[in-house]
Amino acid sequence: MPPEVKKEIQLEIAHVLFIDIVGYSKLSINEQHAAVEELNQVVRASEQFQRAEAAGRLLKIATGDGMALVFYTSPEAPAHCAVEISRALKEHPRLHVRMGIHSGPVSGVVDVNGRPNLAGAGLNMAQRVMVCGDAGHILVSKHVAEDLEEFDQWRPLLHDLGTCEVKHGVRVSVTNLYSDEVGNRQLPRKFQALKKHRSHVHWAEALIALLVLAAIIAAFIFVLRGSTRSTVAAPEKSIAVMPFENRNRDPDDAYFAEGIQDEILTRLSKIADLKVISRTSTQHYKSAPENLPEIAKQLGVAHILEGSVQKSGGSVRVNVQLIKAANDSHLWADTFDRKLTDIFSVESEVAKAIARSVAAKLTGREEQIVAAKPTDNVEAYDAYLRGLAYSLKTANTTANALGAQKYLREAVRLDPKFALAWTLLSFVEARGYVAMNLQPTVALREEARQAAETALTLQPNLGEAVFAKGYYYYSCLKDYDTAVRYFEQARQLLPNSSRIPESLAKVSRRRGQWDRSESFFNEAERLDPRNVSLLVEHAGSYKCLRRFPEALRKYDQVLNIAPDDVDILATKAAFAQAEGDLPRAAALLTQLHPNDYTVYWNIHVYQAILERRPGPAIPRLKELLANPDPALGYVNGEQRFWLGWAQEVAGDHAAAQESWRQARRELESFLKEQPDNYNLIGFLALANMGLGDKAAALALAERAIAANPIEKDAMEGPASIDILARVAARMGEPDRAIAALQKLLSIPYEGAVPTANVPLTPALLRLDPMFDPLRNDPRFQKLLESGASK
Repeated sequence: MPPEVKKEIQLEIAHVLFIDIVGYSKLSINEQHAAVEELNQVVRASEQFQRAEAAGRLLKIATGDGMALVFYTSPEAPAHCAVEISRALKEHPRLHVRMGIHSGPVSGVVDVNGRPNLAGAGLNMAQRVMVCGDAGHILVSKHVAEDLEEFDQWRPLLHDLGTCEVKHGVRVSVTNLYSDEVGNRQLPRKFQALKKHRSHVHWAEALIALLVLAAIIAAFIFVLRGSTRSTVAAPEKSIAVMPFENRNRDPDDAYFAEGIQDEILTRLSKIADLKVISRTSTQHYKSAPENLPEIAKQLGVAHILEGSVQKSGGSVRVNVQLIKAANDSHLWADTFDRKLTDIFSVESEVAKAIARSVAAKLTGREEQIVAAKPTDNVEAYDAYLRGLAYSLKTANTTANALGAQKYLREAVRLDPKFALAWTLLSFVEARGYVAMNLQPTVALREEARQAAETALTLQPNLGEAVFAKGYYYYSCLKDYDTAVRYFEQARQLLPNSSRIPESLAKVSRRRGQWDRSESFFNEAERLDPRNVSLLVEHAGSYKCLRRFPEALRKYDQVLNIAPDDVDILATKAAFAQAEGDLPRAAALLTQLHPNDYTVYWNIHVYQAILERRPGPAIPRLKELLANPDPALGYVNGEQRFWLGWAQEVAGDHAAAQESWRQARRELESFLKEQPDNYNLIGFLALANMGLGDKAAALALAERAIAANPIEKDAMEGPASIDILARVAARMGEPDRAIAALQKLLSIPYEGAVPTANVPLTPALLRLDPMFDPLRNDPRFQKLLESGASK
């Protein structure tokens, strides 16, 4: 095993499939050799085996009478592999095999022969699960079953068996995976024996049990009749942390109260025995809301933590109270007066007190994490809290990204060993890179990488650092396999984090796995039910799929939480445009405040162009470009392209040409530092299209496609094909334009036109002047008719 592979294994969670041949010891030596060879052939023919092996994400360990396959891809990989093997074994009736699956930590070791090998709880538990079964069984641990239950396709195959006692008296929870085609539906012999033992109950004991059961049922019916409606009780070990009140007179100190709340919540969220609702689901409530039972019901928790913070000079006072929501009773309360240098002990003490109050069990490792002190530098911590406050704002704008980046850079400058600050800095920059609200330069990508690696070097087992490294691979490199490995490892360290399933959902849709993405979004929403950003992301998937009614229902959920969210009004207007309902879009746009034009200029301008009345939009756009915001970078050149297009539609060709020349100069000035920015390249292609430079426009459109191919990014990759369709339509290449449009209308994607990035629809093709050269083409008319028939 190469040193780098061994190091990687020590860091990661693995997904293990243990296989052995039943009755192996009863076979002759020749029969044993033949059976092992036959099993090897069946396993190697598995598609999952071949795929993981080709990617270098599979390790094989021979065990004499079988093998262990260690996957570094996803929790589903060993299950898929087991199903494929089980199906193939129908052609090998003499080969009797049982299988066990578990996900857990493994580490690289060197065996007695000096050869590399693996050890660890992941392997041990997979083997223990396997030995509970008989020939044909595919058994999975409780942990794996919970992971698989998040996917609709696995739920019908999972059948809980309860616990089984294995070697050394250890009891393991086991689930049988089977269907009509794969696995073994028979109860394993170990469980049959347990069932038989349990059936030998004395009649008197049975009668007592029945009487007790009858009493319980009677009591239950009595309570049920007295209730006006039936509800599912929240887990007793569950909590939501309300926003902490800022007791300082200066509202600029609000960041400090927000930070203390988030740090307490973060410590609580690392306790696996405790369900903790994310801050993003609680931030829209008041600090001390009156209707606690209703709020607890909305969030699915049994307990609420309220608090306040007052900072004065070098001292801080923190008041906290834990409330049982069902009856609004106070379980515990305390006031902490500390020096700022001792604030971490307050966060730790509060987290431990809450865990004790709700009887949540902490492992030794969790106690260490809850008590950890992230930095000794008070100034660095203050800068971190300011950066954290910016990063937690609902709107992921350029201003918020720059504010977070500024303070987090200051935090790590003041304390270069502040791992948590390095972690958040990496996440903010990686998120800014992929969302392009920070200029996506090579330098930004490199800074995000260095920050993540620094955090991991300082604290290899810090869950946030592991997640940040995965997010860097997802956002900056589009290396989805590596990103998923880090996300799955982080999931073990951050059991309550909604960001992990949300990130897995984002990875899945970029891979074109839209159904799987939906499952991950649903999982994230169960952890974080009122997270506005999460709901908007989920709605974004429906938008890409052109399932606008479902997207609108998600947006209505957002408006129930944040009624004043103008982003939703603007996006609804863009949906109306995509459906060809320009009057409805115009009505929605009138509800936006005039000051919002700076943010939603794109939807206003596109509306005017679709209506073919761009005159009023031109002076507004000129006014916006008269004082361009340097932080927007290349987006200013994009705005100037749309100014030129509005002028062209209005009939002012000379003004349009001047705008496009200026747009080309501005866009080209950013290309050196952002050579892979496919959005920038795409709009440079459109600017050249406007100027009539056909060769340059087509070459740049092709370059944008190559920079982000659809095979690598199923969500945003097609946007460059959208650009090509527009360029080809205007530059006299109807065959290329029609072929591109046929492709685009058959797939989901995020659109190129910056009106909420809605994908092209037949209605937009009918309205958009950019496609006027194709109007008389029968193939184009057929595309429009296909939309009308739908």
